[in-house]
Amino acid sequence: MSNAEPSAADLRAEFLLRQDVVFLNHGSYGACPRPVFAAYQRWQRELEAQPVAFLARERGFASRMRAARAQLASFVGAGTDDLVFVTNTTTGLNVVARSLRLAVGDEVLTSDHEYGALDRTWSFLCAKVGARYRHQPLPLPVVDQDQIVEALWQGVNDRTRVLFLSHITSPTALILPVGELVRRARERGIVTVIDGAHAPGQIDLDLSSLGADFYVGNCHKWLLAPKGAAFLYARPQVQELLEPLVVSWGWQSDDPGPSRFVDEQEWTGTRDPAAFLAVPEAIAFQAEHDWPAVRRRCHELLCTAREQISRLTGLAPICPADPAYFAQMHALPLPLSASAAADLQRRLLSEHAIEIPVTHRGDEQFLRLSIQAYNGPEDVAALVQALRTLL
Repeated sequence: MSNAEPSAADLRAEFLLRQDVVFLNHGSYGACPRPVFAAYQRWQRELEAQPVAFLARERGFASRMRAARAQLASFVGAGTDDLVFVTNTTTGLNVVARSLRLAVGDEVLTSDHEYGALDRTWSFLCAKVGARYRHQPLPLPVVDQDQIVEALWQGVNDRTRVLFLSHITSPTALILPVGELVRRARERGIVTVIDGAHAPGQIDLDLSSLGADFYVGNCHKWLLAPKGAAFLYARPQVQELLEPLVVSWGWQSDDPGPSRFVDEQEWTGTRDPAAFLAVPEAIAFQAEHDWPAVRRRCHELLCTAREQISRLTGLAPICPADPAYFAQMHALPLPLSASAAADLQRRLLSEHAIEIPVTHRGDEQFLRLSIQAYNGPEDVAALVQALRTLL
């Protein structure tokens, strides 16, 4: 670990991002540092040099994957054989959702702050069996975490079989108090499924202590791994509930490893595992650059940005300025219609070279601002000046 916290300018040089774009959208697809991307390409070259040896001979694939899983598991507070790599959070959550045996009249409870792709997943699967996917409203602004817990828990009834929630919501970037909700659900015999797409690398995780039945997180966002690296965690006591999304040689394996869960989910046919194998390099990169200090700096800059933009729009923030409610990503309310907000996003990029997304919850429009290690005060100043012009 370095003695001094690296500056935003120093860290910007570590990334492959274009210099002519103000990149304030790390939350959508992330960005990979040069050393991590180089490790990713080294794995690809090793694979191509001798594909048979890499993938099939002497359990080389399995041993490499287990070594990478061990480091990721340590990072997120899980057992090595209690998580497997998947290509993205949506894929991992499909494994879980398609494995659970829902019946007519069962309910899957969620919030009205969820990611659209997973809303479609659950709606699709519930419709097939006659179950119901229910959105419980979370009021904005959020005043305290108990308010979130109680608002969500009001949606629980005798038909609730699954509680599905984001750890950090996509449209509103709120950190939900999933720990207390998981505890209550366990007491009621409700299966808990957590979408942690934005959590690894942005907030600290200890999955064993959290106690969720299933937790899926991206490594290619805030953990800075290459695209196509994510994980599916299953609590040991519920791993038997999961079925492979792709049935291949790992099912009833002739050469089983220590975990049926890993066998079935890990070997699904020929694929390039380089993104998975580069995850330890991403973890090392953050350790080498004092990432807790980087995250604190990013949060402080984000608080400054939200104060300036709130003054500009005249709209109050959606939650307190506290790391318990948001980390490096925050949703700022916009006084615009959906079409006007979409036009604002287009003009920010085309006229001011600022890459930033517009999100929504119902009719409410938000500018979702991400501050990563490579962002400095000049990026926020450029955004504020552009908004002053365009609004």
